[in-house]
Amino acid sequence: MKPIKIELNKEKEELLITWEDGNTYEYPLRYLRDESPDANNKGEHILWKTIPPPPQGPDKEGKYEIKNIEVAGNYAIQITWKDGYGYGIYSYELLLEWGKMLAEARKKETE
Repeated sequence: MKPIKIELNKEKEELLITWEDGNTYEYPLRYLRDESPDANNKGEHILWKTIPPPPQGPDKEGKYEIKNIEVAGNYAIQITWKDGYGYGIYSYELLLEWGKMLAEARKKETE
């Protein structure tokens, strides 16, 4: 499934993604940045070895602000953050999974 609309809500600091099935999910910018699926952020696994991510320095201004979003192939988006970080490729499959999980968590918070 692919997104049909991607919208940045600066006031709520969220990315809104509407999917082909009509569902719209809200993604907090902090979550997207902190969970960025790249080796610099999460480390990597090569064969049977796990390589931890490099040490993170102090946060830079603009860490949680989106500068640009580009489509990556036919399967993902790449987000560039205002502090210059832009290594994570967010697959549609991963974003859809996160969207459902975040919506369920919000639902439980309000019950």
